[in-house]
Amino acid sequence: MSHKFMSADWFAKVKELRDAAGDIEAPAALHDLVINITVTDTDDGDKQMSLVAGMIEEGHHSSAPTTMILPVDLAHRIFIDNDQSAGMQGFMTGQIKIEGDMSKLMALQTAQPSADQVALMKQIQEVTHV
Repeated sequence: MSHKFMSADWFAKVKELRDAAGDIEAPAALHDLVINITVTDTDDGDKQMSLVAGMIEEGHHSSAPTTMILPVDLAHRIFIDNDQSAGMQGFMTGQIKIEGDMSKLMALQTAQPSADQVALMKQIQEVTHV
């Protein structure tokens, strides 16, 4: 069954898949990284998620030094389609706004996901629609 990106059902399914995957080892560059993400223009207004050690979680974390703000279509291209050029393009065109420590985002660009992370992201892609 497919779930609409950023919906409550989608977050529940992502959590279910993440829990079923067990303890996934994150690359060293992502190990302690927490980034808050505000996704705008969803059907339900602005939605909050975070990347914690490279894994998607619902909501913001109080310990995150950085918040990324971007529209839902761009968030889908970056986090679901894994289109890294979309992230750079979105930043250069002003679609992505950064609050806080921008250097933390560099770890996202340089870190290569583990095989387990790649497998989990493939599962998330398979259950996600725009």
